[in-house]
Amino acid sequence: MDRRIRGAALACVLLVTGVATGCATEPPAESRRPTAPSRSVAPTGSPTGSPGGEAGARAGVEAAYAKWGLEPLAAAPAPPDAKPVGLPAAAGPVPVISEIPTQEKIVFLTFDDGAEKDPEFLTMMRELKIPFTMFLTDSAISADYGYFGRLQALGDGVQNHTLTHPNLRTLGAAAQKREICGQQTKLKDRYGTAPRLFRPPYGNWNEDTRAAAASCGIEAIVLWRESMQIKNMQYQRGDKQLHPGDIVLAHFRGPSELKGTTMTEMTANMLRHIQEQGFTVARLEDYL
Repeated sequence: MDRRIRGAALACVLLVTGVATGCATEPPAESRRPTAPSRSVAPTGSPTGSPGGEAGARAGVEAAYAKWGLEPLAAAPAPPDAKPVGLPAAAGPVPVISEIPTQEKIVFLTFDDGAEKDPEFLTMMRELKIPFTMFLTDSAISADYGYFGRLQALGDGVQNHTLTHPNLRTLGAAAQKREICGQQTKLKDRYGTAPRLFRPPYGNWNEDTRAAAASCGIEAIVLWRESMQIKNMQYQRGDKQLHPGDIVLAHFRGPSELKGTTMTEMTANMLRHIQEQGFTVARLEDYL
């Protein structure tokens, strides 16, 4: 694993960021949003024109979840006609968000960095059709850009998490701009589209970060409300519960960082927490 990311994972435990522990180890505006492929959670039953077809679709979903030892998530609601988070006008400040305003019992999954490239995770996401957003660091993904391209082909968003995963608050404005704009260029060249969203490593940012992000074409800085560890979630709120619209942080990490647990097993644990609290998963880019 890249020494920068290994060091970042350790530093993440030590840094106090004002948010839950975790790191990425965040014309009219509407006309600037590119059209992206939509991917929804597989429904527990979808209309097919006949009761038999509907039952077959439901059985297929249940079998896919059962393979991974999970109960099916509910179908995600249709995305809103108007996105509930207003993005800035050309000269406006870049918003910094940790949740999406909604009354629906939905959360949004995000995976950071890119050090782990578990083939089983790719299979799981293909079979379960769980939407999520990737915030990628070039120094972590450069050994296998193709792995993340295969996830993108499933409909999962590719977004910016800097070139080398520094603590941006320790850098000047010019250095922050190089980290963010440099990764914009890398990701556009590799995956075909410049990211609209940015997550600062460790959740650390300042006003220089916002200015740099805006100059690089970023439309929102995305933080989080919960972070997934190995078996349990860390919550920012005192009630230790998910809330509608929460953004959940997880990482592309493997057994060496998860005490022998695979990324796929960690993800299954996360989905159990979501299902047990009566939530389902929606696609962040459909709301932002």
